[in-house]
Amino acid sequence: PEPDARMWTTAHPLPGCRAVTAGMATSGLLTTWFCDVMSPDPGRAGRNDTFSDLIAAATATPPGADGLICLPYFAGERTPIQDPEARGIFAGLTLRHTRAHLFRATLEGIAFAARHNLEVMREMHAPPERLVAVGGGTKNPLWVQVTSDITGVPQVIPERTIGASLGDAFMAGLGSGIIPDLDALDRDWVRIAGHIAPNPEPAARYDAMYALYRDLYETTKDAMHRLGQISNR
Repeated sequence: PEPDARMWTTAHPLPGCRAVTAGMATSGLLTTWFCDVMSPDPGRAGRNDTFSDLIAAATATPPGADGLICLPYFAGERTPIQDPEARGIFAGLTLRHTRAHLFRATLEGIAFAARHNLEVMREMHAPPERLVAVGGGTKNPLWVQVTSDITGVPQVIPERTIGASLGDAFMAGLGSGIIPDLDALDRDWVRIAGHIAPNPEPAARYDAMYALYRDLYETTKDAMHRLGQISNR
């Protein structure tokens, strides 16, 4: 890959390889925050019930959330915009929008942010061929599908979805020679539970929404920074 200040490029345990790494400030944390705000019972049991209700309602909401866009920068943002003073935004709100629209827009906004990172990787000549979905988000079928629909990249869901710690162990195994190569890793250490393919039907709408998503940050970032200055006084 070609170096790019917008992303993190680090050493890789395999000879001749480099790792291109991205990091978003919020994803699952944002959905948890949203659920807690909307839940009549802020405890974990109430949160789980609210998640189920929100997923069902958002699934019945059309792609694009009836013209609602979320900038998911509720804790600033890391790659690729590198802006700790960025703020979250819901743009396009009307009286017809419901919490289902807001939740779907949140999921789509996180997927738009993932697409932004993947586009930068392509510019670095490190194009992603697939995504591996891990963590609690894999329990949300809408979110997983929306991510592939918006990024245009297929996903696999492994049987074990504990995430970064397992990936670290795999990297150590490759570096130490315990796992001889990537083919052996796929064959002997990973079991795939599901495959997600992008749905082409909403692609044109998502492309249009993504263009607006990218414009929205550029046109509001000065206001975001000024709001941060006011709130920090």
